[in-house]
Amino acid sequence: MNKIFPQGDGNAAAAGSQALPGREGAQPCVTQMNRTGFLCHDLRSCIPASRVCDGVRTCAHGEDEEEALCRDMPQSLPGFLVAHCGDPASWIYSNQKCDGINNCGDCSDELSPVTTCPPCGPGWWRCPSTVFKYCSCIPRSLCRDHVQHCSDWSDEYSCPGP
Repeated sequence: MNKIFPQGDGNAAAAGSQALPGREGAQPCVTQMNRTGFLCHDLRSCIPASRVCDGVRTCAHGEDEEEALCRDMPQSLPGFLVAHCGDPASWIYSNQKCDGINNCGDCSDELSPVTTCPPCGPGWWRCPSTVFKYCSCIPRSLCRDHVQHCSDWSDEYSCPGP
């Protein structure tokens, strides 16, 4: 089930939400993966932030690809869909923050001081990664595969594996 963030005085149709000022109909929600999403106009479908303005109409009426929303990204996107990287000129979609992947290219979406992410999840191993795709955690599926993924080799000698 998707959750809708309450906004305003509760006079809107979906669980007390209402449109954000200056962004007609753009409403945040929480996806099934517990990530920030975009609430479609049907007030039931919550799509991941990264599915907005990706060239594919994900909402039934295509509101996730409307020209007004997508014409000058990221400025035209509602703030809840955007996360900034360590480099002020770079940005990612908000659902890509703290996902274990180096989306910003400098790990600022995974490491402080730009963001505070929870520790590695159950399917991850914390280590100083040598694989630029990851920052401070690697998927456990990479443990004990006879390839060094952590600078301290802990993925081969300490990690219990998948």
